[in-house]
Parts: sequence; C-alpha cells; structure tokens
Amino acid sequence: MKDEIKHYSIGALLYTPANNTGIVKSVSDEKFGSKYSLALCLEDTLRTRDVAKAEVILSESVKAIYEKRQKKEFYLPKLFIRVRKPEQIDRILCSLGQSVDIVNGIIFPKSTPDNLGKYVSAFESARARYNSKISFMPILESPELIDIRRRTDFLYNINELLKKVEGDVLNVRVGGNDLCGTMGYRRHCDETIYEYGVIENILIDIISVFSGSFVISGPVWEYYNSDGWLKGLKREIAKDRQCGFVGKTVIHPNQINAVNEGYMVSRQDYEDAFSIINWDSENLVSGSVDGGRMNEYKTHLRWAKKTLLLAEYYGIKNDKAK
Repeated sequence: MKDEIKHYSIGALLYTPANNTGIVKSVSDEKFGSKYSLALCLEDTLRTRDVAKAEVILSESVKAIYEKRQKKEFYLPKLFIRVRKPEQIDRILCSLGQSVDIVNGIIFPKSTPDNLGKYVSAFESARARYNSKISFMPILESPELIDIRRRTDFLYNINELLKKVEGDVLNVRVGGNDLCGTMGYRRHCDETIYEYGVIENILIDIISVFSGSFVISGPVWEYYNSDGWLKGLKREIAKDRQCGFVGKTVIHPNQINAVNEGYMVSRQDYEDAFSIINWDSENLVSGSVDGGRMNEYKTHLRWAKKTLLLAEYYGIKNDKAK
C-alpha cells in the first residue's frame, strides 16, 4: 500500500485535448476551481493528422502557464501529458525548456506487457535529461483484458514490470470507456459501469492484482449536463470507493466537485482511523470512538492509513456515517 499523500492527491483528473488553445486562460483564471489535476491528451482525443500540430500547441500552452505563474499566483493543478507513442516523450519534454518544471508526469495509454517496457525506457531516458521529478501513470484499457484466458498473466506481468520501477509510478489508471467500447457497451447516466458484468470483473481483477502496491484511479464518467447525470456520477463514485479505487478521470469541469465530495471521509471513519493509528490500549480490540462498532488494530490498520490520507486531501464530512 502507498503511504504518501502524492499518490492520493490526483483526485479529479480533467482531460482536455492537447490542442485546446483556451486551456491557458482557463487555468490562470482558475475557471476549474482549486482542487483538480489536468491531463493534456495527445491520444484518443485527436485525429492522427492533428497530432504534430497539437504537440506544438501543448508546448506553447505549458510554457504560457509557466510564465503566467511567474507573474501572478493562481492554483496550479498537477499537470500530466498523455502521449500516444514512447518516442513522443523525449521530443515533448525537450520542447518545454524550463517550463518542464511544472509537469508532474506522463500518462502511458493502452499499457500492455509488450509496450510498457518501451514506455518506461523512453520515460527514464527523457527524465534523466530534462526533469528528475516527473512520474508516470499507465492506463489499463487494452482489448486484451477482455480475454479471461489471458487476463491473469496480462495483469500480473504488468504488475511485475511496474514493481521494478515502483517509485516512479504515481497511479495506475483504468480506461473504462475503452473497455466498454470493446464489448459494444455504453452505460446510460442511470447505470454504473459495475452493472456491466464483464467490465466489473475486469475492474475487480485490476484492484486485486495492483492494490497491494499501487493506488488505482476510477474510470471516466461521460455525462456532465444531462438529466440525472450528477446522481448517476455520485452512484458510480460510491461504487468506485467500495471497489477500492481512489479518484476518477473526468471530462468536464462540472464533474470535479462531485469527485472531490465523493471521496471525503466521514467524521466517524476519521475518528476511528485516527484512534487506530494512535493505538494506546493493551488489547488490540476496542470499541469505536462513538461506541457503535469494533476497532481491531491488526485488521483495520491498513484501512486507517488509507482513510487518513484520503482525509488529508479530500477533507472530512461533518455528518456521522450510518
């Protein structure tokens, strides 16, 4: 289990195409608030013919954000670049100059046991030249995950590769829409992704394999302004949390607050987690702070650590958990 706040503080990761020329003003004017992360995407959001121009726009945007930040204070989100090929990593980081300092990481799309080594090698080489602070986040969204005969080896092979460079992995992410697309699914706003059994099984397998070493972020929700969209998003976030995901990919600023609120910690959970971390009883079993449930030090210690990290970033609800 990761025990550093940086792994839990990606939160709502807002995706935008890398050729979005309005992103500089949106960030510097704090249009999206002050608790989100940002991904500039060079992959599925763009046609192949537009990628080269988008790389130029991305570089100009990052430089402009960096320069504006030198002149005035505004919330600077954690900034990530989603590439589509390993060779883009060096080229893009080189183009950023000093502004590379505000880039937090690179996102590897459609990660597989076959391509992950190439991405990691390109990442390590570029980081050594331009910025020793950046991390990376692989996305598990490949069609190969559908094949249950291969899925176990697929996931464990990626896990073993990532564990060799564990310190560089900020999050493991999942591509829910890509997986749904492979099966011809598209959930409606009154359905969660967990109601599609094939996809739910994949998500559970991902949590089972990776959660021992990594923080895994929840799949994207594509509704943001239709009837019932917010209720549906909240339902899915609750399911994400139950499954073990932390944070969520979002595609519209309307979704950011729902993610932040959905991962807040109840007062009861916070108080019990704090008590467990600071255990001072001779016995390793005790009543909870409010006298309503049992706390067991050995059983609940990992939960307590995670709960306090979530509380540190997302905050604490005032209401008592039921």
